[in-house]
Amino acid sequence: MNRQVVVSIYLLLFILFPAKAQNREIACNADSVQVLHRYKIAVCDWMILKRQKIGSFKLVHELNGDGVELDMGSLGKRETFDNKLRDPHFQQLFRETAREFQLEVPSIAMSGFYGQSFLERANYEELVRECLNAMKVMDAKVAFLPLGGIKAGWEGEPALRAEVVKRLKKVGDMAAAEGLVIGIETQLDAKGDVKLLKEIDSFGIKIYFKFQNALENGRDLCKELKILGKKRICQIHCTDTDGVTLRFNERLDMNKVKKTLDKMGWSGWLVVERSRDKDDVHNVRKNYGTNIEYLKEVFQK
Repeated sequence: MNRQVVVSIYLLLFILFPAKAQNREIACNADSVQVLHRYKIAVCDWMILKRQKIGSFKLVHELNGDGVELDMGSLGKRETFDNKLRDPHFQQLFRETAREFQLEVPSIAMSGFYGQSFLERANYEELVRECLNAMKVMDAKVAFLPLGGIKAGWEGEPALRAEVVKRLKKVGDMAAAEGLVIGIETQLDAKGDVKLLKEIDSFGIKIYFKFQNALENGRDLCKELKILGKKRICQIHCTDTDGVTLRFNERLDMNKVKKTLDKMGWSGWLVVERSRDKDDVHNVRKNYGTNIEYLKEVFQK
């Protein structure tokens, strides 16, 4: 069947059955017609025990994922990340392996800041610059920066809050100058995140939304998404805390989430971080394979 016929059939289906077609778009060139999903599914490499390992691509390919969120490597007491992507040999190897398994790298994570304070690193600009360089190597557009390592309650202490805003403004502008975005994860509610973004006032800083934070704090997940709006959310960690896999999570209505995101007009990457079976937490293939399968059923079919 030639390209024009395929395109014509798809457009007819879109007109007749818009609800079925709303989550897909067509990319055409002279040789092929490709149907692209509005939502794509990725997995965090550190959660599948493949932090900055080439094997993450093969594993995610076998689990039927669309991409891998690569981590910058551990930080701990090091001055910089334990990062292979500063080495030209590994840069080429990672790019070639991603292409081999037809996977994208939607984001690069600085997960070290889950435990390390972004406020206590004098070289925070250097660390972020290294992440931005890795993003360009892998053609990723989003960096993930959790603020979990900062002293609890920082948002209510004027001096600490001012320093957080100052630093995020600095690195946000660094990212924006490269056409990139840093997605921050906070413990604030959606209104608090909106206020923080206004204070930071940088095109390079957005919210990396995490379902787990809203659910653990008893917030209405879909209401939080709507308050933030599509332009403030750069990417989503589409999982809850460990306990059960996504299909069996009774406090997370994924179909309602999809309808909310559809109505918002949001599209992008849904990244699996947790939601492992607590009774079989180390079974990577089972936990992440079933989570990917379920997300594809909801968001791609």
